[in-house]
Amino acid sequence: MNYTKTIKLDIGYDEAVPIVKAALKARGFGTLSEIDVRATLDEKIGYQMEPYLIIGACNPALASRAIEAEREIGALLPCNVVVRGAGPGVIVDAMDPAIMASVTANPKLKPIADEASRLIDEALSELAQETPREPRARQ
Repeated sequence: MNYTKTIKLDIGYDEAVPIVKAALKARGFGTLSEIDVRATLDEKIGYQMEPYLIIGACNPALASRAIEAEREIGALLPCNVVVRGAGPGVIVDAMDPAIMASVTANPKLKPIADEASRLIDEALSELAQETPREPRARQ
């Protein structure tokens, strides 16, 4: 099962992070947490890697509905979105909210996950369409 929705952007990491957050915010997702994985792993074990940020994104309206339907679902919240360096560009991986509904037998979670998935898809689509791109060489 694929558990992420992924796009590649032809912009730098420092430019991508605020643009990704803005696209999520426009769809009701706030940033609850940020984990700078590169800095953390470098500090703790000296591991060197590309820029890698985990954004804990939460849509309060959807989260409250999910928690009302099933209290334990909080273990799967927030929706994590990763912005990571990939050569001259970045990759954005967003957790597929369908995972939330697939790990439980509670049918009340499916429409909530479907709505969250639609909003994540909209954000990623906007990013893919509106982010400046470098011209591609013709083959």
